[in-house]
Amino acid sequence: MTKETIRCPWALRHPLETLYHDGEWGVPLHDDNKLFELLTLEGAQAGLSWLTVLRRRAEYRKAFLGFDPAKVARFGPREIAALLDNPGLIRNRGKLESTVGNARALLSIQAEHGSFNRFIWRFVGEPLHNAWETIEQVPAQSSQSQAMSKELKKRGFKFVGPTICYAFMQASGMVNDHLVSCYRYQDLRGKR
Repeated sequence: MTKETIRCPWALRHPLETLYHDGEWGVPLHDDNKLFELLTLEGAQAGLSWLTVLRRRAEYRKAFLGFDPAKVARFGPREIAALLDNPGLIRNRGKLESTVGNARALLSIQAEHGSFNRFIWRFVGEPLHNAWETIEQVPAQSSQSQAMSKELKKRGFKFVGPTICYAFMQASGMVNDHLVSCYRYQDLRGKR
């Protein structure tokens, strides 16, 4: 008889969510393009389910050229029109245009700080490991996500409210919000 693997409850609804939970969510991420991707996808998710975004992630990667901010920053009206016509994306003009504007703002941060990674991780320093026992205990935002949101907005980013920033922090491993009963919680406590 084998012991059943315990996961966070949200990861049990669909196989894509289980794969994402087991392999990506909460793993510390330090690559600028991947951080840009996560910030974009968290913004795209606003008002929708994460599963909706996961199902479209491959098309987002293709449409936004691997989330290379230098390439996305050059998008103009023609590229935005093509994005709006793409059924594989969440076709919200504001969200799509914000990705282009956010790429430009990210390039500015890279020029100032050397990397987006260096800039964004300063809001936590090291990964924060919470110790939630139930999903109801997990907050929608934190003082760090509020500070991150304020700073990103000041630098011209859009779709970066404190709740979106907190989800981004969870996804990128800045915050370990796996429940303590989840097998990934202890796995990630040892990673940097």
